[in-house]
Amino acid sequence: MARIAVVGSINMDLVTTTERRPDPGETVLGSGFESVPGGKGSNQAIAARRAGAEVEFVGAVGDDVFAGELRQVLAEAGVGIERLRSLTGPSGVASIVVDAAGENSIIVVGGANSGLSELAAPDLRTIEEADVLLCQLEIPVRTVLSAARHAQAHDTTVLLNPSPAQDLPTEMWAAVDIAIVNEGEAHRLGRALETVPHLVVTRGAEGARYRGPGGEFSHPGIAVRVVDTTGAGDTFTGVLAAHWHEGPETALAWACTAGALATTKLGASAAIPSRAEIERALP
Repeated sequence: MARIAVVGSINMDLVTTTERRPDPGETVLGSGFESVPGGKGSNQAIAARRAGAEVEFVGAVGDDVFAGELRQVLAEAGVGIERLRSLTGPSGVASIVVDAAGENSIIVVGGANSGLSELAAPDLRTIEEADVLLCQLEIPVRTVLSAARHAQAHDTTVLLNPSPAQDLPTEMWAAVDIAIVNEGEAHRLGRALETVPHLVVTRGAEGARYRGPGGEFSHPGIAVRVVDTTGAGDTFTGVLAAHWHEGPETALAWACTAGALATTKLGASAAIPSRAEIERALP
């Protein structure tokens, strides 16, 4: 069983469904609303746990009405939350609009995630005891860099999902073993990704493409009826991390299948499939 440390974000997703997303200045009628725990870090942690990994989460919630539910969703999934701290102020939130085709628009407000500015000694021990460190960019970049450097110094594989895409210092890329990006992020980051030993580019319904020391290959997606694409990329990333020790080809097969299944339900964490569901759908 892989041991994964996730240093990342946790949000409450406020999801509105509508026939079509509004144009600038336009008001449209919605057809539904749900509040669903999410955040890239939390989603990826739950996905990795459901895929069979042992997962510890390092992050922060606020002291607001959402905090208890955010803690609970991780605990109920079996993710370790000993390093999930509480900060004064609001938890992170994401406002999400999903249209009839399952496509979404998202605005993220960092809240407590933005306050995750330092890693304590127990956080660092969690990282060095893991097989894989999994990070994203919804928390301060300096915290991600600190985590990655510590992981590198203790032979923990560093997997970065550099999303939201942004310019990163050279020393960050020097500490990354695996990068997972979508096609838009790959275009945005360009040459910075060339130095990463293992690169995975997700391609939506078409699956994913891998480039590494052993060469390049693509893995197709599976056909599903799409309800909501929110969290599909996070599911892909968490599941790939859980199966990375089995090699890139196996990891991509699991990740592509899981990511597709995650689009068949509304919401992020609520749509993440179990290990058994992924096994049944593997091509």
